Amino acid sequence: MNLPITDMPNFVKKEVDSLNETLSPFIKKVSKYSFWAFPFITLSLINLFFMLVVMPETRTTISLIIYAVLGAFGFALSKEAKFQRKEILKVSESFIVKRIKKSNVVTDTIKERYIKSIKEQPALAMNNFIRFLEEENRFIARE
Repeated sequence: MNLPITDMPNFVKKEVDSLNETLSPFIKKVSKYSFWAFPFITLSLINLFFMLVVMPETRTTISLIIYAVLGAFGFALSKEAKFQRKEILKVSESFIVKRIKKSNVVTDTIKERYIKSIKEQPALAMNNFIRFLEEENRFIARE
């Protein structure tokens, strides 16, 4: 979820940076798992295809087992990466909701509206969070 923070105001950058710090362990895991899953799966499928279809006379039981296990390991890494991506969404939603609840500047109605929209549309959570931060900043500027 490393977001480009070039055109964001400082108050938004600060919050996005703290969110990125919270998510960085999960992001590292997803990167590693995804990086290794693809080559394992590809290598396994290509070799199994050649051993079973193209050149069946060259197959041995041991090599079939090795490539099958390699493919299974790759698919397991891929599944784990998918699980970690879901965990990133949960953690980021939780972080955003806690941050919104922590705000002393905005009214409770506005907080509840943003929390509701974040829970209803998790894919747009970051956009709603940034809008909340901008609205919070407007409240601070009025005081």
